[in-house]
Amino acid sequence: MAALQTSFAKSRANNLIAHLLYGANVDRSAKARARIGLAIVVFALVYAAIAARLVFFGVMSDGAVGKRSTAQDAVATARPDILDRNGEILATDVRTPSLFAEPRKIIDVDEAVELLTATLPDLDAGELRERLSSKRGFVWLRRELNPKQQQDIHRLGIPGIGFLTENKRVYPNGAVVSHVIGHVNIDNQGIAGIEKWLDTRGLADLHLAGFAADRLQKPVELAVDLRVQHALREELFAALQKYKVKVAAAGLVTDVRSGEVIAMVSVPDYDPNNPKEALDPSRINRLTTGVFEMGSTFKALTMAMALDSGKITLASTFDARQPLHYGKFEINDYHAQKRILSVPDIFTYSSNIGTARMALALGIDHHKAFLRKMGQLDRLRTEIPESAEPLVPKHWAELNTVTIAFGHGIAVAPLQAVMAVGALMNGGKLIPPTFLKRSEAEAAQFAKQVVKPETSERMRYLMRLNAEKGSAKRVDIPGYYVGGKTGTSEKVVNGHYSKTRLLTTFMAVFPADQPRYLVTIILDEPQPIPETKGFATSGWNAAPTAGDVVERIAPMLGVMPRFDLPTADRQILSVTAGTR
Repeated sequence: MAALQTSFAKSRANNLIAHLLYGANVDRSAKARARIGLAIVVFALVYAAIAARLVFFGVMSDGAVGKRSTAQDAVATARPDILDRNGEILATDVRTPSLFAEPRKIIDVDEAVELLTATLPDLDAGELRERLSSKRGFVWLRRELNPKQQQDIHRLGIPGIGFLTENKRVYPNGAVVSHVIGHVNIDNQGIAGIEKWLDTRGLADLHLAGFAADRLQKPVELAVDLRVQHALREELFAALQKYKVKVAAAGLVTDVRSGEVIAMVSVPDYDPNNPKEALDPSRINRLTTGVFEMGSTFKALTMAMALDSGKITLASTFDARQPLHYGKFEINDYHAQKRILSVPDIFTYSSNIGTARMALALGIDHHKAFLRKMGQLDRLRTEIPESAEPLVPKHWAELNTVTIAFGHGIAVAPLQAVMAVGALMNGGKLIPPTFLKRSEAEAAQFAKQVVKPETSERMRYLMRLNAEKGSAKRVDIPGYYVGGKTGTSEKVVNGHYSKTRLLTTFMAVFPADQPRYLVTIILDEPQPIPETKGFATSGWNAAPTAGDVVERIAPMLGVMPRFDLPTADRQILSVTAGTR
């Protein structure tokens, strides 16, 4: 009886389930169709999961899964390519294997050390044993292996030893653009130059967030022209040898209309593929991190200040017959004329006395305000993080104005002075320099009118006049209508100015009537040679070097030669009323 009741209960339960699944009238065909439908749904879900997994692996970059499970934050991440203005590669990433270990999986540490040091003899056995004996889950053993080393280690078959593919930064042009590009560390993080600037612009944050993948990064286009960079560097090395320069040489090519830095070289330089060279203090970038007394090139600023004030014209004269005396200090002229000089005379003969009297006529406050407006009293900021604060007198007295008028007593970064002189050439607009590619229209958004356009016209006239018959005659390259200004400053040694250790500077603008490019050359301690007749001043070394640079780069920059042009007063000033 009990068995009958149990059977009856099961029958009722089955009928209830069948009723719920198939309805009141159960038939075998409906039951079969339900089972087939259920199987289709299950298989569809399984295949969908597999497909999703395959898509996941497909979109992940090589080695990403392995990196995530080991030491994702330690792997050198990708960086964007850096290009010159013409699309030439200056910096790029290559994929390279690195060797790592998982110490917890190492079976025999001594055997692993013996095998690995036999394959990579430069590994330190003691340090390697210490790493493999640790309790850490992941340790680096060697970064950046070559393919043969990877193959040899792979054949050893050591458990717990593996490889990760990393991004290694390479610089195809070596030292040529080192001070512009900078370099990275072993983890592909920017240490100097544009590389460091990239990280400060958010690249480091993208790396941490995992978004800095190779496919996502747009190349960075610089204003630098690799062809001009090569030419400038070669001419600087030639000048080092020819003029027996003891310390260093540096040069800049800038576009006065856009503020772009077309080329920047400071030698000795270093190879960013071997960043240890950058630790040598003699290899610093003297154009942004060094500050120097720029000598007579500063006279261009004093002259512009005087002409822009409206109180002094090209026809004004100043007494340069006697030296200026300030206590124990005596201000003399290197090319002493010992007569009353006009403003063009002061510029072409580079008269310290005449320039000082010009600054004194306007006063200390006017002088300071003008130099501040020209960006000479504050640190210059560009994309390159390395920059120096100018050295300015704490207590600015009349004697300071006298010496600063001709470039002594104030030290600025050369790029800073170039920015100011560029404004005197381009119509009077101070444009912050940039290492990134920028159009003239874009530059106009940052430009600040600091002197009148007519003041700029007169300064271009003076620069060209100086090349025609002044201290810049050795830069007068036929066909390119170059203008320029020399600058020679005595270096401070043990608290005193040395007459034998000179810093020579030359700034050349071309074409002087329609300025486009400004070439700056700096030679640190050139020596007298027979060809310079025993002189070591700027007009004998920095000026001809600038001329050689202009002659080489002008065709590269699309500046076509023009011959039989009139003299400066006819070509630039056109004998306008009140200019002479």
